[in-house]
Amino acid sequence: MVSSPKLFKNETKFNVLDSSTLLSLIKTKGIVEPLEPELLSCNGLDLRLANDYVRLRKTGKIFDTHGKNSLDRYFLAEKNPNLLIGPNEKVLVCTIERLRMPKNVMGLVGLRSTYSRLGLQMPLGFIDPGFVGQLTLEISGGSFPVLLHLGDRVFHVVVALLNGPSERSYDGKYQNQKGVTLPIFSGSKL
Repeated sequence: MVSSPKLFKNETKFNVLDSSTLLSLIKTKGIVEPLEPELLSCNGLDLRLANDYVRLRKTGKIFDTHGKNSLDRYFLAEKNPNLLIGPNEKVLVCTIERLRMPKNVMGLVGLRSTYSRLGLQMPLGFIDPGFVGQLTLEISGGSFPVLLHLGDRVFHVVVALLNGPSERSYDGKYQNQKGVTLPIFSGSKL
Protein backbone atom coordinates (compact mmCIF):
# COMPACT_ATOMS: atom_id res chain seq x y z
CA MET A 1 0.00 0.00 0.00
CA VAL A 2 1.39 3.39 -0.99
CA SER A 3 0.74 6.26 1.39
CA SER A 4 0.40 9.78 0.12
CA PRO A 5 3.02 12.28 1.27
CA LYS A 6 2.01 15.03 3.68
CA LEU A 7 1.50 18.26 1.79
CA PHE A 8 1.56 20.58 4.77
CA LYS A 9 3.40 20.61 8.06
CA ASN A 10 0.18 20.57 10.12
CA GLU A 11 -1.96 18.57 7.71
CA THR A 12 -5.51 18.02 8.94
CA LYS A 13 -8.21 15.52 8.15
CA PHE A 14 -11.78 16.22 7.11
CA ASN A 15 -13.88 14.50 9.78
CA VAL A 16 -17.53 14.04 8.80
CA LEU A 17 -19.68 13.52 11.87
CA ASP A 18 -21.80 10.39 12.29
CA SER A 19 -25.38 10.68 13.59
CA SER A 20 -24.60 9.97 17.27
CA THR A 21 -21.71 12.46 17.39
CA LEU A 22 -23.83 15.02 15.55
CA LEU A 23 -26.75 14.53 17.97
CA SER A 24 -24.39 15.01 20.91
CA LEU A 25 -23.07 18.22 19.34
CA ILE A 26 -26.62 19.44 18.70
CA LYS A 27 -27.56 18.84 22.33
CA THR A 28 -24.44 20.48 23.79
CA LYS A 29 -23.95 23.36 21.33
CA GLY A 30 -27.47 23.92 20.01
CA ILE A 31 -26.35 24.01 16.36
CA VAL A 32 -29.89 23.64 14.96
CA GLU A 33 -33.25 25.01 16.08
CA PRO A 34 -35.86 23.67 15.97
CA LEU A 35 -34.64 20.08 15.87
CA GLU A 36 -37.16 17.44 14.83
CA PRO A 37 -35.95 13.82 15.27
CA GLU A 38 -36.72 12.90 11.64
CA LEU A 39 -34.22 15.51 10.42
CA LEU A 40 -31.23 13.53 11.70
CA SER A 41 -29.81 10.98 9.23
CA CYS A 42 -26.88 8.57 9.20
CA ASN A 43 -24.41 11.17 7.91
CA GLY A 44 -25.95 14.55 8.53
CA LEU A 45 -29.04 16.62 8.93
CA ASP A 46 -31.99 17.36 6.67
CA LEU A 47 -33.35 20.91 6.59
CA ARG A 48 -36.89 21.95 5.73
CA LEU A 49 -38.24 24.48 3.27
CA ALA A 50 -39.70 27.66 4.82
CA ASN A 51 -42.50 29.68 3.21
CA ASP A 52 -40.25 32.61 2.23
CA TYR A 53 -39.34 32.69 -1.50
CA VAL A 54 -37.73 35.16 -3.86
CA ARG A 55 -37.93 34.55 -7.59
CA LEU A 56 -35.15 35.86 -9.80
CA ARG A 57 -36.83 37.91 -12.52
CA LYS A 58 -35.89 37.38 -16.15
CA THR A 59 -34.59 40.73 -17.36
CA GLY A 60 -32.04 42.17 -19.74
CA LYS A 61 -31.16 44.91 -17.24
CA ILE A 62 -27.57 44.69 -16.05
CA PHE A 63 -27.00 44.21 -12.32
CA ASP A 64 -23.83 46.19 -11.58
CA THR A 65 -22.11 44.74 -8.51
CA HIS A 66 -20.33 48.09 -8.03
CA GLY A 67 -23.27 50.34 -8.91
CA LYS A 68 -26.64 51.36 -7.58
CA ASN A 69 -29.34 48.77 -8.26
CA SER A 70 -33.01 48.67 -7.43
CA LEU A 71 -33.39 45.07 -6.23
CA ASP A 72 -37.11 44.89 -7.09
CA ARG A 73 -36.11 44.97 -10.78
CA TYR A 74 -34.31 41.65 -10.30
CA PHE A 75 -36.17 39.88 -7.46
CA LEU A 76 -39.82 39.15 -6.61
CA ALA A 77 -40.53 38.21 -2.97
CA GLU A 78 -43.39 35.83 -2.07
CA LYS A 79 -44.77 34.13 1.03
CA ASN A 80 -46.81 31.01 0.37
CA PRO A 81 -47.05 27.49 1.84
CA ASN A 82 -46.49 26.10 -1.68
CA LEU A 83 -43.70 26.87 -4.12
CA LEU A 84 -44.18 26.13 -7.80
CA ILE A 85 -40.81 26.12 -9.57
CA GLY A 86 -41.13 26.41 -13.34
CA PRO A 87 -38.76 24.92 -15.91
CA ASN A 88 -35.32 26.61 -15.74
CA GLU A 89 -36.61 29.11 -13.15
CA LYS A 90 -34.30 30.22 -10.33
CA VAL A 91 -35.69 30.77 -6.85
CA LEU A 92 -34.04 31.81 -3.59
CA VAL A 93 -35.47 29.94 -0.62
CA CYS A 94 -34.65 29.61 3.06
CA THR A 95 -34.71 26.94 5.71
CA ILE A 96 -37.08 26.71 8.65
CA GLU A 97 -34.14 25.75 10.82
CA ARG A 98 -31.69 28.27 12.23
CA LEU A 99 -28.09 27.11 12.49
CA ARG A 100 -25.42 28.07 15.01
CA MET A 101 -22.07 26.67 13.90
CA PRO A 102 -19.32 26.40 16.53
CA LYS A 103 -15.88 27.73 15.56
CA ASN A 104 -14.58 24.19 14.99
CA VAL A 105 -17.49 22.93 12.84
CA MET A 106 -18.45 23.55 9.20
CA GLY A 107 -21.11 22.17 6.90
CA LEU A 108 -21.74 21.34 3.27
CA VAL A 109 -25.35 21.73 2.12
CA GLY A 110 -26.95 20.34 -1.01
CA LEU A 111 -30.25 19.18 -2.42
CA ARG A 112 -31.56 15.80 -1.26
CA SER A 113 -31.32 13.27 -4.09
CA THR A 114 -35.11 12.80 -4.28
CA TYR A 115 -35.42 16.41 -5.45
CA SER A 116 -32.43 16.17 -7.79
CA ARG A 117 -34.19 13.22 -9.44
CA LEU A 118 -36.98 15.65 -10.36
CA GLY A 119 -34.43 17.72 -12.30
CA LEU A 120 -34.11 20.40 -9.63
CA GLN A 121 -30.60 21.71 -9.10
CA MET A 122 -28.78 23.60 -6.40
CA PRO A 123 -25.16 24.70 -6.13
CA LEU A 124 -23.27 23.09 -3.25
CA GLY A 125 -23.26 25.47 -0.30
CA PHE A 126 -20.73 25.96 2.46
CA ILE A 127 -21.66 26.79 6.04
CA ASP A 128 -18.71 28.50 7.66
CA PRO A 129 -17.51 27.94 11.22
CA GLY A 130 -19.13 30.62 13.39
CA PHE A 131 -22.12 31.20 11.06
CA VAL A 132 -25.46 31.89 12.79
CA GLY A 133 -28.82 32.17 11.02
CA GLN A 134 -31.23 30.62 8.56
CA LEU A 135 -29.75 29.52 5.25
CA THR A 136 -30.64 31.26 1.98
CA LEU A 137 -30.25 28.80 -0.90
CA GLU A 138 -30.90 28.80 -4.65
CA ILE A 139 -32.95 26.13 -6.41
CA SER A 140 -33.11 25.95 -10.21
CA GLY A 141 -35.99 24.31 -12.04
CA GLY A 142 -35.57 21.36 -14.35
CA SER A 143 -37.55 20.26 -17.42
CA PHE A 144 -41.05 20.40 -15.91
CA PRO A 145 -42.81 22.35 -13.13
CA VAL A 146 -42.37 21.02 -9.58
CA LEU A 147 -44.58 21.94 -6.62
CA LEU A 148 -42.80 22.03 -3.24
CA HIS A 149 -44.52 22.49 0.11
CA LEU A 150 -43.71 24.26 3.36
CA GLY A 151 -41.89 21.83 5.65
CA ASP A 152 -40.58 19.51 2.91
CA ARG A 153 -37.15 18.09 3.82
CA VAL A 154 -35.44 19.43 0.68
CA PHE A 155 -31.85 20.02 1.82
CA HIS A 156 -29.15 17.85 3.38
CA VAL A 157 -26.20 19.11 5.44
CA VAL A 158 -23.07 17.07 6.04
CA VAL A 159 -21.37 18.40 9.17
CA ALA A 160 -17.61 18.17 9.59
CA LEU A 161 -15.42 18.77 12.58
CA LEU A 162 -12.27 20.82 12.05
CA ASN A 163 -9.12 19.78 13.92
CA GLY A 164 -9.37 22.95 15.97
CA PRO A 165 -11.25 26.23 16.16
CA SER A 166 -10.99 28.35 13.04
CA GLU A 167 -8.87 31.44 13.53
CA ARG A 168 -11.14 33.26 11.07
CA SER A 169 -14.69 32.16 11.87
CA TYR A 170 -17.57 33.75 9.99
CA ASP A 171 -18.63 37.25 11.00
CA GLY A 172 -19.80 38.61 7.66
CA LYS A 173 -22.72 40.54 6.25
CA TYR A 174 -25.08 37.54 6.30
CA GLN A 175 -24.55 36.76 9.99
CA ASN A 176 -27.89 36.32 11.86
CA GLN A 177 -29.92 36.41 8.63
CA LYS A 178 -33.64 35.65 8.88
CA GLY A 179 -35.72 34.59 5.92
CA VAL A 180 -34.45 34.89 2.38
CA THR A 181 -31.60 37.38 2.33
CA LEU A 182 -30.87 39.04 -1.00
CA PRO A 183 -27.30 39.71 -2.15
CA ILE A 184 -25.76 42.62 -0.28
CA PHE A 185 -23.73 45.09 -2.35
CA SER A 186 -23.14 48.72 -1.46
CA GLY A 187 -25.52 50.87 -3.48
CA SER A 188 -28.21 48.21 -3.94
CA LYS A 189 -31.57 48.74 -2.25
CA LEU A 190 -35.04 47.25 -2.27
